[in-house]
Amino acid sequence: MTFFKTLSRGLAAGVVAAIAGSGAFAQEVTLKMHQFLPAQANVPRLVLDVWADKVEADSNGRIKVERYPAMQLGGVPPELTDQVIDGIADVVWTLPGYTPGRFPSTEVFELPFMMTNAEATSRAYWEFAEKHMMDTEFAEMKMLGLWVHGPGLIHSSKPVTEPADLNGVKLRAPTRVTNQLFTQLGATTVGMPVPAVPEALSKGVIDATVIPWEVTSALKVSELVKNHTEFGGEALYTATFIFAMNKGVYDGLPDDLKKVIDDNSGADFSAFAGKVMQEGDAPARKIAVDLGNNIIELTPEQVDVWRQASDGVEAAWIEEMNGKGMDGAALVEEAKALIAQHTK
Repeated sequence: MTFFKTLSRGLAAGVVAAIAGSGAFAQEVTLKMHQFLPAQANVPRLVLDVWADKVEADSNGRIKVERYPAMQLGGVPPELTDQVIDGIADVVWTLPGYTPGRFPSTEVFELPFMMTNAEATSRAYWEFAEKHMMDTEFAEMKMLGLWVHGPGLIHSSKPVTEPADLNGVKLRAPTRVTNQLFTQLGATTVGMPVPAVPEALSKGVIDATVIPWEVTSALKVSELVKNHTEFGGEALYTATFIFAMNKGVYDGLPDDLKKVIDDNSGADFSAFAGKVMQEGDAPARKIAVDLGNNIIELTPEQVDVWRQASDGVEAAWIEEMNGKGMDGAALVEEAKALIAQHTK
């Protein structure tokens, strides 16, 4: 961490402490919440605003949450993590995958065919992080929620039925693990934050993208490509999210307001957020159906071909984690066990 970042964080914490000591928190605390999607998208509207409204109500108006969608506080999505650490924003929602390699343990939930459903996997992700990440990879932030989206699928200009159909396709994937997966499957992967996808598709910078159905409605992906490859009841991949607060701001709150934050955060909130994201899949899918798009529903036998083609990604991830001094195989088995435990 640079001296400037250390100084910025120290100043922010000092201001918080000074305000707390003056009793100003008895009147109002303002939290700037920053994220990368438009305000009308599902997650801002149905998850983040729900959290913010509940915090405001439970604090009897002593906490106000200012909402800044679509990077209105400046910067680009990969900077959100540092923005909350440095106090540019007080609360952020983002993907660990936007800063590849910084939060390696989160990637275990992004491995091919790992998740079952978003609610169960999100609860597993929170419990896994409590054991392995809160005091290590996430130590610079106060975690409010950790979740995943529903099953990821392929949206493409040309039909994709088998891995060979990806050969030469320029494809946007969201994270390091998913880039590794689709490179192994033959695609030419192109990294970019999800808000950049519509323009990239319209200009031919990419031929395909992998995102859940849920976010296609906000990005109008079904109007830009006509083919959508589903993997039955399986999930080719998912992506992990973090919802985090500046630690100095949280630490400076009086105990009763800390309790408001804590009561609206954690495993239950994470499971709720994942569930809401997956529930957004069906109406977004209907948009594509109503447009007459080609929904490619793979059979179990076809899915097995994809599963076999992606086998090496998990093994390579385990080996990489071992090289970092972590027990990669144990992390995979623990994540699978937690997901199974919470899957109904």
